Amino acid sequence: MKAYIIDRYGKKNTGRMGEFPEPTMHDDDVLVQIHAASVNLLDAKIRNGEFRLILPYRLPLVLGNDVAGVVVRVGASVKRFKPGDEVYARPQQARIGTFAERIAVPEDALALKPHHLSMEEAASLPLVSLTAWQTLVEAAGLKKGQKVLIHAGSGGVGTPCDSTG
Repeated sequence: MKAYIIDRYGKKNTGRMGEFPEPTMHDDDVLVQIHAASVNLLDAKIRNGEFRLILPYRLPLVLGNDVAGVVVRVGASVKRFKPGDEVYARPQQARIGTFAERIAVPEDALALKPHHLSMEEAASLPLVSLTAWQTLVEAAGLKKGQKVLIHAGSGGVGTPCDSTG
């Protein structure tokens, strides 16, 4: 399948389009035909090698942490999804790779795409939503009914991202 691949870490590594093996499916996986993927600051940091000690990816690597698409095939134990379903997800850290034609995602990492969202809108949500949840709910202990004022928020999670990462 076609994918955007990095062969080595580094800020000057621009990556390349090329052929990459089809995703490996497990019994709890859903194979998704990718319609949209978003680019996040996290992708640039991974490309630069900033996380290689804690996220030891095997190179060559397909980047991409957000996806929206259509279910192509489901594993033997998948219950909630079927071919043709429109879905979106933030793949597990060990199984990123949304800058490609297809990705295998565990069933528990997927959600049905809301009908009122386009594929592009849905693909822009998973990672930034997870980050906001972790910050506001898990770290800050925000409870239902409380209000938050965010000063100078920009970018997906409040940090500007430029093309240099």
